[in-house]
Parts: sequence; structure tokens; C-alpha cells
Amino acid sequence: MIQQAARDFAQNELKPGVIERDEHQKFPAEQVKKLGELGFLGMMVSEKYNGSGLDALSYVLVMEELSKVDASASVVVSVNNSLVCYGLESYGSEFQKEKYLKPLASGEKIGAFCLSEPEAGSDATSQQTTAVDMGDYYLLNGTKNWITNGNTASTYLVIAQTDRALKHKGINAFIVEKGMEGFTVGPKENKMGIRGSDTHSLMFNDVKVPKENRIGENGFGFTFAMKTLEGGRIGIAAQALGIAAGAYELALAYSKERKSFGKAIAEHQAIAFKLADMATSIEAARMLVYKAAWLKDQGQSYTLAGSMAKVYASKVAMDVTVEAVQIHGGYGFVKEYHVERMMRDAKITQIYEGTTEIQKMVISREILR
Repeated sequence: MIQQAARDFAQNELKPGVIERDEHQKFPAEQVKKLGELGFLGMMVSEKYNGSGLDALSYVLVMEELSKVDASASVVVSVNNSLVCYGLESYGSEFQKEKYLKPLASGEKIGAFCLSEPEAGSDATSQQTTAVDMGDYYLLNGTKNWITNGNTASTYLVIAQTDRALKHKGINAFIVEKGMEGFTVGPKENKMGIRGSDTHSLMFNDVKVPKENRIGENGFGFTFAMKTLEGGRIGIAAQALGIAAGAYELALAYSKERKSFGKAIAEHQAIAFKLADMATSIEAARMLVYKAAWLKDQGQSYTLAGSMAKVYASKVAMDVTVEAVQIHGGYGFVKEYHVERMMRDAKITQIYEGTTEIQKMVISREILR
């Protein structure tokens, strides 16, 4: 039922206008509001905090279906669920849950996760953003890059360095509200893919963050970021899976309609073999993604499974979308057939929530442990 609801929403609400939103880098505000009303922005949050009380497997089913049509919309669902809501419910104080988690889980507000910086992307320990302890508040200064929901969010989880001498143990995580004095949003990034997604740089200039907005004990920020990103990888793996599956479905349908040399191109072995490879790799990716979600639901370690799922699913997304364009031929190069957009969208899944190279480091560390 959850999968069908997401599928219907993607076809009826996301598909109309998706090409225009991509073309004009338009954030799907109306669609995101409806996603909140359906309970898709706080899926794994307890009903106590206005969430849907569902599991990770339900979440990846929704991510897959939405991503088949519009990865720009699905990444909003991913960030709000996997990074923001999960982080607050798992590690936030009761005060933080009541004030910030409830409106985020209900979709009343949107959240953003702020880790990457101009000089600290994959190397999360090199935080240049600082938070100086001033007694009853912290003074926040620095810049964050590539922030999804950068301008549309109301609540921002910001990772900053409090004590450089302690290195990663001197990092903290803070809840920052839009409108706090000294907090400004930079210009929107002009991206290759997920162009409807709202991606900005953020600047903090002597922003006073109340002490009660620090998440966890002093020095918990790096652990908070890493634990939160583990779940985020599952969401992005599901997004990559959805992009691949969506492109495959379009290519399959097109190959049955397009005729060449007197028969449908699907009947030519050159195309049929492409479709066979695409279907097989998508099914393998699906099993990896579902397994990672299942492990999380069982309370078991999913570090290895999540990284494997992200590495493989993101590769499948790139491979399948390229082949989908090829099967469409010249039409694949035309925007109205969707697959060229999917190919552009697929690339980011190999980059954000930890690049493929970083995930391979995690995988190798886990298997050699």
C-alpha cells in the first residue's frame, strides 16, 4: 500500500511539470507540501513526534518510487528523513524533539543537514566552521557548501569545530534556525542534475546559537554526523535504484514501440541483451538496498551493507541511464523523453552522502576488520 501510494503520487503529482522544473531549476514546493501531508517527510519518526512510525524498508520503497520520476523531489524526502529527522529523534534532547522534530516530521517545516564546506567535503574532520563557547550560547562562524534544501529549510543541523586541539573530538552539532541574526543564504547552485533541488551555500557570521541547541554532549558532533550519514547512504542508494528503475521502464516501453528493420527494436538481440543486463543489475541493486534497510530495522549493523548498496546502486544508476539514452537513440537526447534528465540526475548519487571512493574505503575497512 505504501509503495502504491508513492507510485501514484509520483505519476500524478511529480511527473506533470518535472521537465519544466528541471529546466528552470524550480523547487517542487507544492509537491513537497503534499508529501508532508502524506506522511512521507517523517516516515521513520515515532507517532509521538508527529511521524508516521514506519520502518526503513517502507522508506526505501517510497524513495525508489519517487526517484523513478523526480530525483529532485526524492532528495528532499531523503534529507528530511535520513539526516534531519533521524538525527534529532536518535540523539536530540526532549526539548529539541518537541520544538524542532515535530514540525519537521509532519512536513510543516523542512530541514537541512550542513556538513560539507569549501575545504571539507569527504574529509569531515577538517571543519573550518567554528562555534566558540560563550557561556549560555555559542558564536557560530563559517561557510557550508552544497546544502540541499539550503533556502527552503527552516531548521538546519550544522556541524562545527569547537576545540581544534581535540580534532574530531572537538566537533559539535547545532540546531540553527532560519532568520537567526548573522545567518545568510548564498546564491542557488546551477547544477548539472537534480536541478529542482534547492542547493545553496550558507554563511554564518557571529550567529548566536543557544546552548540548548547543541545536540548531545560536548564533542559529540563528529560521531553524530557519521552515525546520521550511515542511514543517509541507504536513502541515496534507494534514490539511485529508483533512477535506474525509472530509466529502464522507459527504455523497455520505448523498445517495444520503436520499429527498425521491420520489427520492434526490443526484438533485436543487441537491444534485448542491453535490457537483460539492465534488469539484472537493477534487481541486484534492489536486493542490496532492501537488505541494508532490513538490517537497520532489525537493529543490526548496516554500515557495510549501506555502503555496498550505495556504491553498487549508484553505479547501476549511471550505467542504466546511459544505456536508456542509447536505446532511445536520438530521442534519448531530447528532454521530453526524460532519460537524458535521469542520466544527469544519476551522477550525483555517486558523489553526495560520501563519494564512491569514500564508500569503498568504508567497505574495505569493514571487510578487513
